[in-house]
Amino acid sequence: MKVAWVSTYDSADPLAYQGRGYYAPISLENQSILVEHLGPLQISAPVRLVRKLAETKHLMLHDNQFIKPENRRWYSRENMPLVVRDYAHHISQKLSKLSNVDIVFSGVSSGSQPISYLDCKQPIVIWTDTTMASAIDFYPQYFRNKICQKSINDIISNERAAINRSKLLIYSSEWGARNAIDQYKIDPGKVKVVPFGANLECNRNLDDIKRLIEVRQKSKCKLLFVGVDWLRKGGDIAYRITQELNALGIPAELSVVGCAPLIDEPIPGFVKSFGYISSATKEGSEMLNKLFEESHFFIMPSRAESFGYVYCEASSYGVPSIASNVGGIPTAVKDNVNGKTFSINAAIKEYCDYISSLYFDHAKYKELALSSFNEYETRLNWAVAGKHVKQLISELIS
Repeated sequence: MKVAWVSTYDSADPLAYQGRGYYAPISLENQSILVEHLGPLQISAPVRLVRKLAETKHLMLHDNQFIKPENRRWYSRENMPLVVRDYAHHISQKLSKLSNVDIVFSGVSSGSQPISYLDCKQPIVIWTDTTMASAIDFYPQYFRNKICQKSINDIISNERAAINRSKLLIYSSEWGARNAIDQYKIDPGKVKVVPFGANLECNRNLDDIKRLIEVRQKSKCKLLFVGVDWLRKGGDIAYRITQELNALGIPAELSVVGCAPLIDEPIPGFVKSFGYISSATKEGSEMLNKLFEESHFFIMPSRAESFGYVYCEASSYGVPSIASNVGGIPTAVKDNVNGKTFSINAAIKEYCDYISSLYFDHAKYKELALSSFNEYETRLNWAVAGKHVKQLISELIS
């Protein structure tokens, strides 16, 4: 079987789209599927000129005229139909040079699916986290008071075209799948759920996890937060939880990776800020390994999250996750299986009660930590994802 993998970025780069853009096609290659990478896609010179003009003059293209976005809201040039249609042209050119392609795959994208206006003889499959329509009023940059209505209209129009062209839609969560069905009124039969995996190489086995659990510090509860957006990822909630645990007499420490803690006071001693750590370097990878291995809990109570692959990564270390029950997170974190999800409006005390009950009951904590690793091994890794997707596309072309 041969598939053409379409992406606007370089999907052969291990850091592509936070790792998802790299590991998804690799998961198919590991199932003996030949993957032809068609990215990174380039747009033609005239379209680049139009987009550049829109960027430099802060204009948007509407009815083939440049106008100012209303009320200073931002205009998504990545979702311009002119750009997306040009992507389709370049995909067609690349496809014409390949033989015996069975499926055209379109992975997770930062804008409209590049196959939105692609006409080809092969069945099209989309494998992503959720619909772009779901980002509206969910992710801060897509709040209606920030993005102009023209871009919202473009997003919906482009995405509808992509969905109508696709024979199979694969989403990483039940939330994403339900959104696609409800928003675009499509046949539920062509929508499937396949969770993403952990974006890392894991050689740990059950004995390794048992050893890690036993050597985790008994005198201090270590919490790990990893995220580039402090507020959206719930860093402030994680901070207040750690603060309250210490106030209750439970020694707790919060390690922050990916961003600086945004708090209105000097950083207290129980917060360790590491900034951005690149997993692409040997030193960075070793540091992240050490932080995960030593942590009792991974904590990221996001306000908006379409899936959250880092919960999968935490499970691969036997580290239970403390999360919110928004978006696609409940697919990645199953309550009392590999952690616990809380309402985004949950009281800090609810988090603290749950954490302390496990921290002081080693047998109960060990059971949850081992169960977390089992979730990684059986459900939250790319090998399982690739096998499931191969089955789905085999059924499609047969």
